[in-house]
Amino acid sequence: MKNLFYILLLSIFVLNCKVSKTTTTTSNERLEAIKLNDTVKITNEELEYEIIIIEPGFNNWLQGTAQPRGFYSQGYLEARNKIMVIEWNQRVLTPQRFNPSLYEMQINYEQNIDYGYEVNYMLYNYFIYFQLTYNQRLGPFVPRI
Repeated sequence: MKNLFYILLLSIFVLNCKVSKTTTTTSNERLEAIKLNDTVKITNEELEYEIIIIEPGFNNWLQGTAQPRGFYSQGYLEARNKIMVIEWNQRVLTPQRFNPSLYEMQINYEQNIDYGYEVNYMLYNYFIYFQLTYNQRLGPFVPRI
């Protein structure tokens, strides 16, 4: 009887270990699927630039909440992006003051390059999404849709 109890206890332990591994694998697969669905990539081979935005929820927000393409002029988007990129990069460089898990990498956005409407539109909307999602403020403007 005592041996049966130990065997039963051991088999429950083994089953629990297998279940947790399966759950972790399933969880990792779900995270990878979310990353793939929420990855926005914009490239321009002529200017040799690439923007990759991997942010859970951004793609859905962009499609369902953001203003449609053409709502803002390119000049408006460029002006706002310049201000927010400067603030973003300053925060990346001061991790002791700002959360380094929010501001991981600098954005190389040169003011004298015409990136086109699409890049400016995506970057601007990412900044708006970021500010609303993480309760941040990148510049003097209140983030709004």
